[in-house]
Amino acid sequence: MVDYTEGSGRQYHTGVGPQDIGKYVILPGDPKRCAKIAEFLTDAKQVADNREFTTYTGTLDGVRVSVTSTGIGGPSAAIAIEELSKCGAHTFLRVGTCGGMQENILGGDLVIADGAIRMEGTSREYAPVEYPAVPDFTVTTALVQAAKKRGIRHHVGVVRYELTQKWQAWLRMGCLASEMESAALFIAGSFLHVRVGACFLVLANQEREKRGLPNVQVHDTTQAIATTVDAIRLLIQEDKDADRL
Repeated sequence: MVDYTEGSGRQYHTGVGPQDIGKYVILPGDPKRCAKIAEFLTDAKQVADNREFTTYTGTLDGVRVSVTSTGIGGPSAAIAIEELSKCGAHTFLRVGTCGGMQENILGGDLVIADGAIRMEGTSREYAPVEYPAVPDFTVTTALVQAAKKRGIRHHVGVVRYELTQKWQAWLRMGCLASEMESAALFIAGSFLHVRVGACFLVLANQEREKRGLPNVQVHDTTQAIATTVDAIRLLIQEDKDADRL
């Protein structure tokens, strides 16, 4: 295979090498969100900035942790997790935003995904559509524990990415939220044998809007980021105890 990096030792799209990346990676979509997340780490520094992929690396509890943006949608998210896993990362936590679907899900709540509907195209390049898009149980449990400890109102369930054709069907099945990357990340993670989880801030809820119910909009992602960081701390401690670092 042609080495398009001309021997640089760095990944072509993300611009990172094994020396740049921790084994635990936070994955926001927006490159501009990386600097905010990096503030939660100790001594974080920007190590790469290429296309939609901006990367910072610092430490949590003495362990290297990275933040890499994935851009919008499944294709670029899959590129990110592919290249980061090649650099030695084994645990990925997506943190982003979503739109609530069930009436009890309010702007400012968190949604922690325990499955994703595979209506995007990227995941089909990895596995037949019959294979479920589910996150790693340990990572999901850590996110739930972190949200509970912080006393943040949260929901655990299925998320989806599709336009409006099957919206009512997903509502009837109890789908919690609409977002764009989880299905691709969960399937790519299964294929790569790495751990993946996802936590989302609910921006607002269009079903509440349709019914004339109060529908506050919240755009501050601090609580979602803090929950994700706390979850990584829990995972680091568990991995230390099990001698898996």
